[in-house]
Amino acid sequence: MSEDMLLDVVNGVATLTLNRPARLNALTPAMIEAIEQALRRCEADPAVAAIIVTGAGRGFCSGLDLAALADTIGKPLPPPPTHRRPGLFTWLPDISKPIIAAVNGAAVGGGFILAMMADLRFASTTATFNTMFARRGLVAEHGISHILPRQIGLSRALDLILSARTIDAEEAQRIGFVDRLCAPDALLDEARAYAALLATGVSPLSMAAIKMQVYADLNQDLDAACRAADRLVRATLGHADQHESLIAGREKRPPRFRPWQGRGFEGQGEVPE
Repeated sequence: MSEDMLLDVVNGVATLTLNRPARLNALTPAMIEAIEQALRRCEADPAVAAIIVTGAGRGFCSGLDLAALADTIGKPLPPPPTHRRPGLFTWLPDISKPIIAAVNGAAVGGGFILAMMADLRFASTTATFNTMFARRGLVAEHGISHILPRQIGLSRALDLILSARTIDAEEAQRIGFVDRLCAPDALLDEARAYAALLATGVSPLSMAAIKMQVYADLNQDLDAACRAADRLVRATLGHADQHESLIAGREKRPPRFRPWQGRGFEGQGEVPE
């Protein structure tokens, strides 16, 4: 990791910390690339079962560094990537391990997107949120017009995107954007305790499958979702984790599930033994 990011792995939980506290963890192009590299390494690491993303100091992420943003004005954008969907952090739903945003302060613009694209959001009572795009003369970028209405409802999403107003953590929880509100000094402890629950008590294969199903089903009807689930049930029936859960229950001990390395559900195909 560079000095702008810190990564540690303890007992199956990876914590990625954005580390530019003097700039409220504003994103540089190098940081954006490094975040993707780090999270994809976590996905492939069998020692990691769940991932936490947080910020150092008093901010979570204030979005793209203003110097970097100014440098893009009037210049042609690079072509969109061919290996994934375009946009900032739009690939997070494709990471097959759960990602928890531990929002310790301001989450603005790209920082809002980072929190939104995580699977769960724990927030300090001092956290604030702002979409920011309309204030910068920008459109609803990075998939926010697709994801946010599904998280908090159409009119609430329009309110936050159109007005670009700042909301506090209590309002964010009330409208359903934040899943758990925490005292500032307890935020990381609570996020890590939840991640540890996933790392020790839940099948990594099940988590990968469920995450894939939930995001895929955003774009298909009930009939297609049920048929896809049936295919996946048949593909995973008899997997070693299912047997281990029964044995652990009989022996009254924690299960020892097999680690997950981010492969096996491409196109709902072959599942690892």
